[in-house]
Amino acid sequence: MPDQPTAPTAWPQVPRWLTLSQSLKKARDPVGNLNKVLAAYGDTVNLYLGGVKPSVVTRDPALMQHILQKNHRRYHKSDLTHGLLRYLGKGLLTNEGADWLRQRRLIQPGFHRQKLTGLTRLMRAAADEWVAELAAQNAGQNGSVELDAHAAMTRVAFRIVAQSVFGDALSDAELTQLSDWLTAIQWFYVTTIRQPYLRPLHWLRGSYGQHDALARQLRELVRQGIARHRAAAAALPPGAAPPDDLLQMLLDARYEDTGEPMAEDQLVDELNILLVAGHETSANALTWAFYLLARHPEVQEKLVAEVERELPGGQPPEFPDLPRVPYALHVVQEAMRLYPPAWIIDRVATEDDEFQGQFIAKGSVFSLYVYGLHHHAGLWPDAEVFRPERFAVEAQPPLPTYGYLPFGGGPRLCVGSHFALTELQLVLIQTLRRYRVLPTAATPPGLNPLITLRPNGELRLRFERRA
Repeated sequence: MPDQPTAPTAWPQVPRWLTLSQSLKKARDPVGNLNKVLAAYGDTVNLYLGGVKPSVVTRDPALMQHILQKNHRRYHKSDLTHGLLRYLGKGLLTNEGADWLRQRRLIQPGFHRQKLTGLTRLMRAAADEWVAELAAQNAGQNGSVELDAHAAMTRVAFRIVAQSVFGDALSDAELTQLSDWLTAIQWFYVTTIRQPYLRPLHWLRGSYGQHDALARQLRELVRQGIARHRAAAAALPPGAAPPDDLLQMLLDARYEDTGEPMAEDQLVDELNILLVAGHETSANALTWAFYLLARHPEVQEKLVAEVERELPGGQPPEFPDLPRVPYALHVVQEAMRLYPPAWIIDRVATEDDEFQGQFIAKGSVFSLYVYGLHHHAGLWPDAEVFRPERFAVEAQPPLPTYGYLPFGGGPRLCVGSHFALTELQLVLIQTLRRYRVLPTAATPPGLNPLITLRPNGELRLRFERRA
């Protein structure tokens, strides 16, 4: 590995004074400002996050593939992710190296296809519960109701992942409390990253201590769920099958090298990560999918026609049925292209490297701008147009290589990607076969890019009962 660049191809540099002077504006609209920077400087630029931390921001698919896949051993999550250790612990999202690989191998079987077959019924039950809530709200309102779709989808997605993990070990009120705590911790942490110069003020106000206390309460409630789950399993009569959920799978799992189970502290860390990643991404993807379907009724009706043709008479979809309704998957995929839940990915070089003649020094921080990648006009024809058909098997042009990364890429591809795609399709199918989703007079929401890409404020939609 050369100590110096092999060619003078340094990426453009955005002056520190410029990023610092615009840091407040960037904190308010990071997506819009990153789009402007890349439009002005090119697909890869050097800048200062918050006007303080040097970082390379890129929407170049070849560079992303180099970092995430081809040379992934030289790149780890950066301090931007590792800072979550303080609140969520050392789970798959925040772990590294051999320890991460050991955990990944232990957890991966919980998301295999045979496991999803059993979890599909639970996902469908949660979707049907949401549809029943719509019916109750519609009573006496002429068959339609207007609501905040993001708040509703957050409840649905959290119910699905929490029940998939804990079964009945936690009450609805406790699940709501978990969701609220996780949201508060996420919001505070992202604020400290985007505006690092405010950290002394946070210390003076005691904000760090307050959120540390929330993290402790979160862990204690998760421990209670584990304890109740174990007690319920121990009380089963001889020969009775244990609960078929992810927590039971993790309790039963044993490391290949030692034959030992996971320690409880590690189990709590992994459950925290599963809860955060499992409901955040799905809630946002569902919200944006319904938003896009409301704005494109022709797409919505095409999806409903496919469901009625392949699953007639209200037939409840099982996991093996989903390949028969591919348009539902294409709608989900296109929604996650336009609004990728994981809108940016961080990495740091753990040793010197080189990419296309550009020297990369050890310690270089990269922000892989997935939103910019998914909206890149050079990669996606009519990049701003909602067109699910582009994901059909026979579609032309084919998907760009490493141009679509809603779940990341390489060995650290999200372990729950198939889980998420399954629940997203099920919620869309069970909702749209009973309700038509329509836009409202409310102003279209902006973007609120925290760790995941949320709408900024309420996203109000109308759900109208089908005849």
